[in-house]
Amino acid sequence: MAWLSASIETDSLHVEALADALMAAGALSVSIEDADAGTANETPQFGEPGSLSTPAWERSRIIALLEPDANVGGLIADCAQTAGLDNCPAFIQEEVAEQNWVQLTQSQFEPIRVSQGLWIVPSWHQAPDPDAIILVLDPGMAFGTGSHPTTRLCLEWLERSVSRGDSVLDYGCGSGILAIAANKLGATDVLGVDIDVQAIGAAKGNADRNNVSARFEDSSRGIRGQFDIVVANILSNPLKALAPAICAHVRSGGKLALSGILVEQAETLINTYAPFLPLGVADTRDGWVCLAGTKA
Repeated sequence: MAWLSASIETDSLHVEALADALMAAGALSVSIEDADAGTANETPQFGEPGSLSTPAWERSRIIALLEPDANVGGLIADCAQTAGLDNCPAFIQEEVAEQNWVQLTQSQFEPIRVSQGLWIVPSWHQAPDPDAIILVLDPGMAFGTGSHPTTRLCLEWLERSVSRGDSVLDYGCGSGILAIAANKLGATDVLGVDIDVQAIGAAKGNADRNNVSARFEDSSRGIRGQFDIVVANILSNPLKALAPAICAHVRSGGKLALSGILVEQAETLINTYAPFLPLGVADTRDGWVCLAGTKA
């Protein structure tokens, strides 16, 4: 049996309403992605503290999975009207063969070797090196599965920087991967904060799965205390806006690492943080940079 898939392009003002209308009309699943993904206009959306909150990308693509006998054109036209669109958007219809979707999805995610002694392993895989530090992490809604260069940069920096007994703040924790890694690397007082309640829930679940004692809280409720290490893997604009707040949580003599920064943005971030804490380039990968420094 073959299912039907419809790929529909629309704008950020209507994408959520159209996706909701498709689900209400009987779509088996609906996903939203960046229509410009893979091009120079691709826009990352990590949902981190201080970032703009938009419904989706300016040019969004909806992928809807439909029943084999669905009237695709009529269904999309009706849903477009429900979503407030003046015209039925263009769409591409394809047949999708019956597959084991769970197995297919899982096959796309393999263990990631961060270093000789640190691996990220999905829960359905055996650890390639049982003697290494293993971060058990499955793909999910929250950013941070280890595949993005910025996450790798931060993990490598933490592995070099964390000493046993350190306190660590993961500012904009997403999946909690950096906080979990810090705990496994020897930090004892680990706090992850985020403005996304789904990220906080995902981080808590990941911490339980990894048997670590990291705490995760809503950053909008305020963050108390100073830490030996603060790491923030978010984006350039929120990092600039949050500079005083982030640096206030680094104790005297403590270390700070920032990522989510493109190489061409590094100088601006270094200048922004200069009044609070001197930063330099710790490492780069695939056009991204990790900045780090020690508070006087």
